Amino acid sequence: MNKKTKRFSKINIEISNICNLQCSFCPEVIRDKKMMSVDLFEKIIQQVSPLTDQVCLHLMGDPLVHPQLSQFIEICARFKTPVFFVTNGVLLREDKIETLLHPIIRQINFSLHSFNDNFPDRDPTMYLDKIFHYTEAAFLRRPDLYINYRLWNLSEPRGRDEKNTSILGRIENYYNVTIDKNIDVKSEKSIKIKNRLYLHYDTEFTWPALNLPVLDTRGTCLGLKSHFGILADGTVVPCCLDKEAAIPLGDLNHQDILTILKSPRAVALRQGFQDRILVEDLCQRCNYIERFN
Repeated sequence: MNKKTKRFSKINIEISNICNLQCSFCPEVIRDKKMMSVDLFEKIIQQVSPLTDQVCLHLMGDPLVHPQLSQFIEICARFKTPVFFVTNGVLLREDKIETLLHPIIRQINFSLHSFNDNFPDRDPTMYLDKIFHYTEAAFLRRPDLYINYRLWNLSEPRGRDEKNTSILGRIENYYNVTIDKNIDVKSEKSIKIKNRLYLHYDTEFTWPALNLPVLDTRGTCLGLKSHFGILADGTVVPCCLDKEAAIPLGDLNHQDILTILKSPRAVALRQGFQDRILVEDLCQRCNYIERFN
């Protein structure tokens, strides 16, 4: 299928809901701890590769936790499915570096804001040096690879970035650049550092949950339009923020993806977004939807 005709721009496949950190901005997973099997992953990739421009090996958890990560990357390569990779980078080692230089990986995002959140009194030098080392290797061997250093911890869309002073200083020194600390993420979220390396800012947000108050019954979302999620146990969910499967659309252990996407619940949800009606309880409690209004 031609890339231009792909139905989704990205599908989030959670290969593990286990993370080596517990960030304040990322709520703990209530579901049973789970790592996806290689067999289930291959079955999923075989079904979704004609539907999406790329897969993101993350919804909750950190994909570097999974001991069979290299096999997952090879499966994506076999089905010619580009990979969008998200990690906090703490578990980055030489063997992982080699895996993450694979040509099938299109983009990698390092969530740098996770380090200070978990280790506020620890020097980030050793942590950042591993990521800088990977970045230099990518400059040489994968000049086509996009790399984002994420700082998604701003309190306000506009203002000075005070939280990340230590990390920004080390980035400036290492790459010999000056970074503007006055940020307005509504107009520009990315700052180019070098080659295809970017600093990417965003504000914190509250994860939706069924125990939160209703915010609105009207609105729209890109769930089931640009993307959807697949949890580590094979459950399909409509978006990357449904971390507890509050809106389970089907199970890829027993159903195929096209059948799930045509299910009455999926169709009603998609039609609701088109009509600006939030038909699901979780969506009515999601403040991320405000970004699309």
